[in-house]
Amino acid sequence: MLLPSGFWNKEIAYTELELFFWDILEEWSQVEYDLAQPYSGKERAFWHLLHQMHFWDVEKLMHDQELIEELQGCASYLEGHGTCPQDCVGIRP
Repeated sequence: MLLPSGFWNKEIAYTELELFFWDILEEWSQVEYDLAQPYSGKERAFWHLLHQMHFWDVEKLMHDQELIEELQGCASYLEGHGTCPQDCVGIRP
């Protein structure tokens, strides 16, 4: 998931994150899944990161160091580094 890193490195505009968010939700609406299916750590981290990147405005995402560290931890985990951060508690839409 290079989008968050690209955003923080100023390689991807915030509008691209928004388009990515809506594209993911459109794709997700076509997925059939069982509501009782348990979440994996990666799924929780993915939905948490996606929600937070959409919820907060561009200024907070660029300058709130605590938020940035939290989201970078989720992105790093999704890229295969480390363990799932405790604060990644995303749920399916």
